[in-house]
Amino acid sequence: MIKQKSITVYVFILFMMNTLLFSPSVNAKQVAADHKSLSLIEQSIIKVASLTAKGDLDQLKIELNKALDAGLTLNETKEVLVHAYAYCGFPRSIRALQTLMDVTKYRKAKGINDHAGKDATKIQSQETKYNRGKSILGELTQAPQPVELSGYSAFSPVIDTFLKEHLFADIFERDILTYAQRELVTISVISAIGEAEPMLKSHLNITLKTGISPNQLQQFVEIIKSTIGKKEAKAAQKVLNEVLVSQK
Repeated sequence: MIKQKSITVYVFILFMMNTLLFSPSVNAKQVAADHKSLSLIEQSIIKVASLTAKGDLDQLKIELNKALDAGLTLNETKEVLVHAYAYCGFPRSIRALQTLMDVTKYRKAKGINDHAGKDATKIQSQETKYNRGKSILGELTQAPQPVELSGYSAFSPVIDTFLKEHLFADIFERDILTYAQRELVTISVISAIGEAEPMLKSHLNITLKTGISPNQLQQFVEIIKSTIGKKEAKAAQKVLNEVLVSQK
């Protein structure tokens, strides 16, 4: 009797392992990705970007030090602050850059020589900036871009030009940060400024497409909560819930 029960348990375990490993909807790679945590550098990017958008320079100074200690290069840190301007404006971005200047000056006086890191690769393409930006947007959304403008782009075609040529060509094309890192900056800034749910929803979807997992986005919300506040985290969580439900 005991032997029969042991065989039954063994068969059940084999069945469950087979289901997890070979089911078309669940595979080992997915399981690993779903439990993966954000790296220290990714966490630093979220904190630095959200504090930049809020304009909390005292706390930003602390997190900039931590980001550099975590391994974010000087050029990558600058790029986070530059990228943020596209979503929260020049005043916040420039004040953050001035804060970084103070931080690097202080660290240098302490004998800390931060690694500059790589510069952006020079663009060799002969394609127009508009078409390059349109192509990058297609990569990010993993969807063909419409031939005809619609919505706000049709209402104000100049904003579509600025988005394609400047945001997605001039900024996103710079390879100092990866697309995933840029999307982390983007959703951090949008969450911090608030009242921009449609844009946050769009960029959360894009963030998933860049390889950031649902679990990592849940961790993102927790970081927003501890860095910026409960109100902003609650709003971000609501939008994230909608995004994750739509993915099923």
